[in-house]
Amino acid sequence: MKACVDKDLCIGCGLCASIASEIFFLDDDGKASAVKDEIADGQIDEAEDAASSCPVAAISLE
Repeated sequence: MKACVDKDLCIGCGLCASIASEIFFLDDDGKASAVKDEIADGQIDEAEDAASSCPVAAISLE
């Protein structure tokens, strides 16, 4: 599974990074980005929590 952030939707609130800091981080532009690697099995719940908590639904998990 991989995480993707739609930069056009992201408002840079940082909630995803606070929930799953090993997967999401804020770029220099102040918007969220996701690590390029596959999400480890032990991190899937965190990734799903971050995605469902995003106030603008900018995170997708594939």
